[in-house]
Amino acid sequence: MTLCGRKKSSRMLFTALAFACAPASARAGGSQTCPAVGDPAVTARLAPIRGEFDVPAIAAAIATGGGVERIGAVGVRKRGTDVPVALGDLWHLGSDTKAMTSALIARLVERKRLRWTTTLAEAFPGFAAAMNPGFRDASLLDLLSHRAGLPHDVDYSRYAGSDLKAERLRLAGDVLSGAPLSPPGSRFQYSNVGYIIAAAAAEAATGRSWETEIKREVFAPLGMDSCGFGGVGTPGEIDEPWPHEADGRPAPRNGPDEDNPPVLDPAGRVHCSLGDWAKFVIDQLRGAQGMSGLLSAQSYRVLQTPAEGGGYALGWIVARRDWGGGTVLTHIGSNTLNVADVWIAPNRDFALLVCINEGGDRAAQAADRAIAALLELANGRSSR
Repeated sequence: MTLCGRKKSSRMLFTALAFACAPASARAGGSQTCPAVGDPAVTARLAPIRGEFDVPAIAAAIATGGGVERIGAVGVRKRGTDVPVALGDLWHLGSDTKAMTSALIARLVERKRLRWTTTLAEAFPGFAAAMNPGFRDASLLDLLSHRAGLPHDVDYSRYAGSDLKAERLRLAGDVLSGAPLSPPGSRFQYSNVGYIIAAAAAEAATGRSWETEIKREVFAPLGMDSCGFGGVGTPGEIDEPWPHEADGRPAPRNGPDEDNPPVLDPAGRVHCSLGDWAKFVIDQLRGAQGMSGLLSAQSYRVLQTPAEGGGYALGWIVARRDWGGGTVLTHIGSNTLNVADVWIAPNRDFALLVCINEGGDRAAQAADRAIAALLELANGRSSR
């Protein structure tokens, strides 16, 4: 299993919509039912998309600065069963976790535990002398904007110990002893490793694990009570959305361990309910409108502003869309067994969120189509 989460800023939104509920195919034991829960306007649009792309379930929400406006879900938790998804189900967010890690770093910057310009040599004085000179002046901003010259991934099986703080520090020492792939700050190279090292810097500054700190500094203040790490559900029980392979087959197992290794938590292992994810997204939406919330208005500007000439900020791709009234924020996450997609339109005061319990290109296309369906609803709201 690998972690993927980069959405190119040139990715096009699908605009074609279907409105007739179509059953999922019988392939791999697909359910012939189309269970739905939540806002009928949402589920009426999600049902045919689920049928067309033959994914087990889709959950989606439209939020504004005032809260969740519409939310709904269609489908089953596991292909081949008739167990429907529920509005309170937990969904794996993949690399949409990165914006949360960036928000945690911003909290620590505001508390003066770190600086955006903190260098790797300053963050890790214990092995600064052994660090490759090319990395010593790389900053937290370089790490979080994927401009530190780091690889996309490493062999995470080497960092499988139970002390995640120690494992991340060891990973940082190993990686930073080698040469950067490019001079830090010079070019964009998407890197899960960079977010792990940024988390290790936060752990070094606080003395506490990233998992402890993100609960204290992000989840608790926003009331995100359902958040956890890794795969969802009780192993062997269909009590949450079951993960599915790209070809639609249910994964052999479910539960917390059906995911990438825990050392990757800061780069892409958060799960939560759709409603709780919306709380984080709403806070980011309001921040993009110049308001303070979890963070100061200045911190949101840092998080949501890409490097000059680039399109990736700190956990967000920044693009322009006419339907969004100009600048929009977006990201997609996947651990190859789930997909989560989000778009924020600050100038139109809405955000669109979609989760699917299947990985691969077909699920990503279904998420894209669902975003387009939500966009029609959001535009209808704004025209009233």
